[in-house]
Amino acid sequence: MTENVKKKKLTLVSLSLMCVTTVFMFTNIPRSFLLMGYSAIPWYILSAVAFFVPFAFMIAEYGAAFKNEKGGIYSWLEKSVGPKYAFIGIIMWYVGWLVWVVLTCTSIWVHFSTILFGRDTTSTWSFLGMDSTKSVGILAIIFIVSLTFIATRGLDKIIKITSLGGISVGFINIVAYVGAIVVLVLNHGHIAQAINLHSFVSSPNPAYGSTISILSFVTFSIVAYGGIEVMGGVVDQTEDPERTFPKGIIIGASFIAIAYAVGIFAVGIFTNWSQVLSGKNINTVNAVIIVMNNLGYQIGSGLGLDQAGCLNFGRWVARFAGLSMFLTYVGSLINVSYSPLKQMIEGVPKKLWPGKLGELSDDMPKNAMWAQCIIIVIILALVSFGGEGANKFFNKLVLMTNVAMTLPYVFITGAFPRFKKNKSIKKSFSMFKTRRSVMLWSVLSTLTVGFANFFSIIQPAVEGDLSTTLWIIAGPAVFALIALMLYRRYEKLMKNEI
Repeated sequence: MTENVKKKKLTLVSLSLMCVTTVFMFTNIPRSFLLMGYSAIPWYILSAVAFFVPFAFMIAEYGAAFKNEKGGIYSWLEKSVGPKYAFIGIIMWYVGWLVWVVLTCTSIWVHFSTILFGRDTTSTWSFLGMDSTKSVGILAIIFIVSLTFIATRGLDKIIKITSLGGISVGFINIVAYVGAIVVLVLNHGHIAQAINLHSFVSSPNPAYGSTISILSFVTFSIVAYGGIEVMGGVVDQTEDPERTFPKGIIIGASFIAIAYAVGIFAVGIFTNWSQVLSGKNINTVNAVIIVMNNLGYQIGSGLGLDQAGCLNFGRWVARFAGLSMFLTYVGSLINVSYSPLKQMIEGVPKKLWPGKLGELSDDMPKNAMWAQCIIIVIILALVSFGGEGANKFFNKLVLMTNVAMTLPYVFITGAFPRFKKNKSIKKSFSMFKTRRSVMLWSVLSTLTVGFANFFSIIQPAVEGDLSTTLWIIAGPAVFALIALMLYRRYEKLMKNEI
C-alpha cells in the first residue's frame, strides 16, 4: 500500500518561535546596558525597523528562489550580481565568523575563570611572567589548536556534552527575568538605576557620550539581530508562506525587540551602573558575569543575608552563568570551526582554491581547517602581544567582531535590487512587490549597516586609539585583497584552459 506522507509545515507560531530562538541572545542585554544603559532600548527598536525586519524579508526571498542551491550566500550573490562580487561577499561573510572565533577563544577564559572563582580574574593572570593579555592570548592559541585537532577527528562526544550548555543558557534568561522581579518585590518597588526620559537618550557610560560613539552602538544592536540568515532556508517549509512568513517574522522581530528592551530594563532593576559597572576591570566580555553576580548579591541582600552570604550567593549565580556560557561557546566553536568553511568550499568553484584547500576528507575540509587554525593563531599572537590591558584587549576584539560580522550584510542587501530585477531567477515568493519598495528598503538597510560600521571604525581613532581602528579595518581589508588575488588567479586559469 502506498501512503502519501505530507511533510509537516511550519505554522505561524512555530515560525515565530524559530525566529526568536535563532536570533535572541541574553549576553547582548548586559553588554548593551554596560555601554548605553536604558538609552540602548531606542536603538534596538530603530535597528529592528531599519534593518532586522526588511533584511529578514530579503533573506526569505533569496532562500525561496535558491532553495535547491548548495552554495548558500555565494549562490545568491553569484546569480544576482556575478561570481567576483559573490566570492568577495562570501569571503567577507567567512571573515566575520573567523573574527568571532578569535574573540570567543579568548573570552571563553572569562567564563572558565568564573566557574573556578565565581568572578572574572583574567586581568590578574600571569603565565611565565607574561601579563594578563599575553597569558590569555597563549591560552587561546593552545585552545584553538586543540579544538582544530578534535574537530578534524570526531565531534559526537563533544557535541553531546556541550548541548547541555544550550539548555542551561535558556535558564539564564529565566533566572535574570524572574530574579529581577524578585529583587523588585524584595526592595518594595525600588529600582537600582533610576529611569526617566533623559535616561532613554543619554548613556551613564562616559565613553558613550559623544554622537559618534552613540551612533557606533548601532553595530551592537545589529549583531544582536544576527543569525536571521538561517530563516532563508525555511520559506518553502512554511504553511502559506506569502501570508505566514511576513507575519511570523514581524511577530518574532517584535518579540525579540521587546525582549531586549525589557531585559535591559530588568538589568536596571537590580544594577546601578555607577556602583556596579563603572570599575576599571569591567569590559564587554565579562559584563554578563558581573551582572549575574550582582543579581545573586541583590537577591541575597533582599532576603536579609549578611555581607558574606550575599557575596557567596552572587558567586554561585555567576558560576552558573559562567558554566552555561563556557559549554555553549565550546559547542559553538566546534561547529563554527568547520561549518562556514565547508559551506564556502562546497559553494565556490573548486579551482578558486589554491593547492588542496578546496578538498574534503571524510566530508570535512580538514586542510582548510588547519590553514584557518594558522591564521587564527597569527591574529591572536599579533593582537594579544600588542601591549595593552585585558579590558582594552577584549573591547578591541568585540569591536572587530561587530564590524566583521555585519559587513557581509552590506553585500546581501546591496545585491537585492539586482536579484529582483533579474527575470531569469524564478521567484516563488515575493515580499517586496514594487520597484520603489525594493529600492527603499535595500538602500535603508544597506545605509544602516554601512553608517553603523563607519562610526564603529572611526570612534576609537577619534578618541585617540588609532591602533583599534586600524585593527578593525585590517581584517576585512586584508581578506578582501586576498579574495581579489584568488579570483584573479582563477580568471587566468580559466583563460588558459580555453
